[in-house]
Amino acid sequence: MIQEYQIRVLPEQAASEQNIKAFLAKDKGMDVRTINAVRVLKRSVDARQRTIFINLKVRCYINEEPQDDEYTHTEYRNVEGCPQAVVVGAGPGGLFAALRLIELGVRPIVVERGKSVHERRKDIAKISREHKVNPESNYSFGEGGAGAFSDGKLYTRSKKRGNVDKILNVFCQHGASTSILADAHPHLGTDKLPLIIEAMRNTIIRCGGEVHFETKMTGFLMSGGKVEGIETVSTAEGDDQKTRNFRGPVILATGHSARDVYRYLYSQNIEIEAKDIAVGVRLEHPSELIDQIQYHNRNGRGKYLPAAEYSFVTQVEGRGVYSFCMCPGGTVVPAASGPHQIVVNGMSNSQRNSPWSNSGMVVELHVEDLQERSLMELPPVEGVETKGGALAMMEFQERLEKTAWIQGNMRQTAPAQRMAHFVNRKGSYDLPKSSYTPGLISTPIHFWMPEFITTRLQQGFRNFGKMSHGFLTDEAVLIGVETRTSAPVRIIRDRETLQHVRMQGLFPCGEGAGYAGGIVSAGVDGERCAEMLAQYLGIN
Repeated sequence: MIQEYQIRVLPEQAASEQNIKAFLAKDKGMDVRTINAVRVLKRSVDARQRTIFINLKVRCYINEEPQDDEYTHTEYRNVEGCPQAVVVGAGPGGLFAALRLIELGVRPIVVERGKSVHERRKDIAKISREHKVNPESNYSFGEGGAGAFSDGKLYTRSKKRGNVDKILNVFCQHGASTSILADAHPHLGTDKLPLIIEAMRNTIIRCGGEVHFETKMTGFLMSGGKVEGIETVSTAEGDDQKTRNFRGPVILATGHSARDVYRYLYSQNIEIEAKDIAVGVRLEHPSELIDQIQYHNRNGRGKYLPAAEYSFVTQVEGRGVYSFCMCPGGTVVPAASGPHQIVVNGMSNSQRNSPWSNSGMVVELHVEDLQERSLMELPPVEGVETKGGALAMMEFQERLEKTAWIQGNMRQTAPAQRMAHFVNRKGSYDLPKSSYTPGLISTPIHFWMPEFITTRLQQGFRNFGKMSHGFLTDEAVLIGVETRTSAPVRIIRDRETLQHVRMQGLFPCGEGAGYAGGIVSAGVDGERCAEMLAQYLGIN
């Protein structure tokens, strides 16, 4: 017999299958010897009260053994000789688009400007060690996209639960822990993601698809107003800018930092528009302090609880101020994708066991806000012609990142300030220890960051400090700047076909196109674009 139960248990009772069996036997009046297996279907932490509980939905196998797999398998066919399509970008949007194309009988050719997920680690290490940013291989560009080195959080507010479950199951099929199917806020961990991404690539190749690294799209192949392929150039060292064309309808999944792609689209009069974003800082606390605050216990999380998470949101002067991409037990990383930029992001490994916890703390910025005086006073970026219009928000990002780079001593040293000092508009004469390996430099962020942002952050921090006693502290440090929360541009597409509104054969996809906000939603959008492309080719 198989029974499903909703139970509420203490953390130590949820720590092992044996403990869950013992609880069920006592709570349901069963003989524990008859419970052959317990499978956790859903799991969440309830930390609203001083006594912490774990909410579980479990499947109990009584006097029988589990016969079903823990996840749903997807069958991938051999697509050699099938109609082909080009997928630009090997982030989550592009990878899931390619896998879905294989399911549907279309041969994907994946083109990625950066290196493989393992090779790009070397370039990422140079950012901290040598303060050098490879513009083609960094935290944003390369196999796996930005998500590969930003914790691998899989939580999404998407209502398309069927599609979301499919994405999670595909991850499990390629090596992810099945715990992601149960956890309320699942994550993979930066240490686990490379092997999972590599397995997805191997599936694409094994089924007859192609994956080309260090191959950057430079333009579209056009005929009769239709996109029929792409032109590329090699970014590999010693390849002397070798060019190559790839033919087929195009899924454009280049991510939110491919500014050269946005400029190309703009130059070709391909319809795009400026999009609202959010900007601010990374806020880093000692993880022990966050555990103490969130779990209402001076001893922290103890043996059985995970590193504590938080989520804050408030309204200040008509704009949202909120935490973003919270990384418990994580690190702050240098996420610039080119020279003269300071950009920070957060990541954590699967164990989430670093001494620090961080999150983005950002302020909503609407396109019309760019006329506000303090936002217009940032210095221009040398060598970049100001276009405005559809590129206005992207250009603001660039100017703010250059300002941070100047404040950081024109290296990857990040400008920083203690949280309480920032709120009280005081300079920080020293800084706490930090996970940010290139190093911090004390600067008055409240002075040089646009007032439109700083005043709202300051009030937001006051509000959060009232919500959670101890959160507003000089033990926490602000690290600037967090600008890549989402794409600053939206590539306009048809609601039904997902094609560009004016160009057949072009399917703007994922976060870079302005239609997703994270790994899972980008994967969902990638699958949808693949389905629409198959219909475009007449394949059902």
